[in-house]
Amino acid sequence: MSAPGRLADAAAAFLDLRLVPFTLPGSRLLVRRTDVGLSICRAEYEVAADDAVAVRSLRLFEKNTELPVTAVHVDRIEFGGGVASLTFAGPCELSLGAAVPVRVAVDLPDGGRIDAVIGDRAIGLVVDDHQVRVHGHAAHADHLAATRGTWLDWFARCPAVRADLQAMAAHCWWVLGANQVEIDLVPGSRAVVPSKLGYVALWQWDAYFIAIGLRHGDLDLAREQFELAVRFQRADGQLPDVVHDGGVLAGSDDLPPGDLARLRELASPAADPDAPIPLTKPPLAALALVRLAESGAAGEWLRGMLARVAASQQWWFDHCLAADGLPEYGHPYSSGLDDSPVFDAELPVATPELAAYLELQDRLLADLLAGFGEAAAAGSHRLRAEDTRARLLGLWQPEPGRFAPRGGSGPIASHTVLDLLPLLTGTLPADVVAAVVDELGDPATFAAPHPVPTVALADAAFDPERMWRGPVWLHTNWLLVEGLRRSGCPDAARRLAERTLAMVVAAGGAFEYFNPVTAGRPPRAVPAFGWTAALFIDLAVRYAPPDLDPGEWA
Repeated sequence: MSAPGRLADAAAAFLDLRLVPFTLPGSRLLVRRTDVGLSICRAEYEVAADDAVAVRSLRLFEKNTELPVTAVHVDRIEFGGGVASLTFAGPCELSLGAAVPVRVAVDLPDGGRIDAVIGDRAIGLVVDDHQVRVHGHAAHADHLAATRGTWLDWFARCPAVRADLQAMAAHCWWVLGANQVEIDLVPGSRAVVPSKLGYVALWQWDAYFIAIGLRHGDLDLAREQFELAVRFQRADGQLPDVVHDGGVLAGSDDLPPGDLARLRELASPAADPDAPIPLTKPPLAALALVRLAESGAAGEWLRGMLARVAASQQWWFDHCLAADGLPEYGHPYSSGLDDSPVFDAELPVATPELAAYLELQDRLLADLLAGFGEAAAAGSHRLRAEDTRARLLGLWQPEPGRFAPRGGSGPIASHTVLDLLPLLTGTLPADVVAAVVDELGDPATFAAPHPVPTVALADAAFDPERMWRGPVWLHTNWLLVEGLRRSGCPDAARRLAERTLAMVVAAGGAFEYFNPVTAGRPPRAVPAFGWTAALFIDLAVRYAPPDLDPGEWA
């Protein structure tokens, strides 16, 4: 079997149809297993999969005996040991074929039923905007071949990593392929969304992290994620939080009802603001741009993106400064750590990691601009980076020896991963770096069995399974690995990278977040999550390159 075929088989082992559905790049259809057969739902923005069911139950019968699902591959589902199979016939159509006469029963959410027989002819099951219809055809074998070809082409791009991580890397590469959809707002687009199970849109910083992973196998698709993230930049430089089917999310007055309800549950000061608050995501565009440049993104393309990144950087300093010159978050969603206890009581808040992001972004912009011969512009960015560095160090608390966020009433007691991320700058004094590294190794704060929790273990708000209030996220670990490397701690960076990769393997999948005590999947963590998959790939490629037999996967 070819390497792509073996990788496809390795990825198929994760398709249990309950947590991880059967789907196809570019399709919004998800086939899942329920207690009454297979169900089919459509992936939609801000709609839970259970609320978007188009087919309640799909069952196959040979004579009067129901055919069970006996195998799930990335390109087909087999019934009755191969007597029948289901595959894709297009983005909105599934094909069902069989070697012998088989009855197909399709139960719809409204109580209706569609019955059909397959055998000499197959059927196409078209699911479009919740309307379901069936037609006969004779092309099932062609559809099987085309769907398999799509996946083999995708797996041919999967990066090679160390042998013990290759199966998980195959799963993660499948996730990045499976999560591709066309955003209605941009016809013909290929957005790799965080998840087809509830996150069907392009979030700005998700797009950056996903691009960082995709670059190892599909640089064009990686660049497209970046382009979509910056495409709808506002005239003042603000980059929107989300690009979705119906438009963009760039202000708190446009939040979905579920988000507002969650903010009210936390008694957040952002729940019902008197005036709309701009929504964006942390300034990490230049970091993604540098990674794409390292992977061969063309200079002309980079130069075009630089202007957008520089404008977005200026927006933070024009619109988000406190009186003392520190940038602040006006809304928790702009931090990306929506439910973090840092934002429970006060807004706006100046956080150590935001200052660090901005310092780093100015330094990276300076380097990129200097490479294009724009010395004056590069110099301006370096000067501002130095100023931001000084203000960041003003958030350092000698006692207890850590960075701390600052609200209107002074330092905020909540101790979170945000306080560690100034490592990213690579410019901290040696004693500050040592103190932050010590915290990473302290079992009272961040040295969990599976590091690094997003809230310190001893903090009163710590909860190992509640979103942003304790679980481990791949992107914060990835940023810490990057920060340790930039701050002159390569061995610590490698150890954290290895432990992060091991955690994902132990958990059994690319989940949205992980329990730092058990490495398990918390109940509400979404499976097959985009940036988890992408950053697993990136860490594995960089820290666990292949050391296997040349013929084993090649």
